[in-house]
Amino acid sequence: MPEPSLKVFTGNANPTLAQAVAKELGISLGEILVGRFSDGEVRVQIHENVRGADVFIIQPTCPPVNENLMELLIMIDAFKRASAARVVAVIPYYGYARQDRKVRPREPISAKLVANLLTVAGADRILSIDLHAGQIQGFFDIPVDNIPAGPLLARYFRDKGLTGDDVVVVSPDVGGVERATLFARMIQGGLAIFAKHRPDANKSEMVAIIGDVKGKRTILVDDIVDTAGTITQAAAALMEEGAIEVYACCTHAVLSGPAVERLKESPIKELVVTDTIPLSPEKQFDRLKVLSIAPLLAKAILIIHENRSISSLIRETME
Repeated sequence: MPEPSLKVFTGNANPTLAQAVAKELGISLGEILVGRFSDGEVRVQIHENVRGADVFIIQPTCPPVNENLMELLIMIDAFKRASAARVVAVIPYYGYARQDRKVRPREPISAKLVANLLTVAGADRILSIDLHAGQIQGFFDIPVDNIPAGPLLARYFRDKGLTGDDVVVVSPDVGGVERATLFARMIQGGLAIFAKHRPDANKSEMVAIIGDVKGKRTILVDDIVDTAGTITQAAAALMEEGAIEVYACCTHAVLSGPAVERLKESPIKELVVTDTIPLSPEKQFDRLKVLSIAPLLAKAILIIHENRSISSLIRETME
């Protein structure tokens, strides 16, 4: 039997990234209409034959989260009904990922609910970048590929000369220790950790720092920067502890609410992010550097399409 054709489609969440991925793959984006009816309901029309094809839908569920999630669900359903051989939801940023457990009584586990919705809609596989919590993979009853962006970010800092004993990688909370440890290994630097108290959602308080940062160049490493409260507080604390300079990086730049103003007023010399989430002009500023994950996503899509092992790509990125 002939191999199924490879087709890439996108909704309205991050078409620029989807275009870049398609260019890396040497193909054109699939023809699809993703719009709205007059009452606001999502309207989807596929304008080409996808019967027997391997379909990859690039759609991060970033703000507006519910609009982008609904588009993705309806696109998946449309492709399944159009007899696609396999539908892979490529979700560079997985919205609701931070609601992965019950912190207080009578709270939902929304990350699990979203996993159920994607599965019931008909997704055969999920491809994501830096899921907030590894256990989210277990919320699905279908294969999930979680590709780390850390090596891409680490390579950028290595190329800037931030490597060696005078550089300390800092985790802004205990939950990010594993991520920071791998990052420190990749740039051959030291490691420090903040102990953090979170009294409420989108609020945090730095309690103590574990590790020596005095006289060091430091890099704060996180997966998400949302309101930027945690990372700017950490940056200020590092300077108070005697750090020479503070850089920061994350995979997903949500940058909601007062984030941009906080970052502009902070001592952070440069914030390095990826383009999993599109950044509007008002969210961009001089000290922001955006790296593209399009080549990484394109490689992952090709590997999945050819039924090869994705672990080879993960090993390659870690080198």
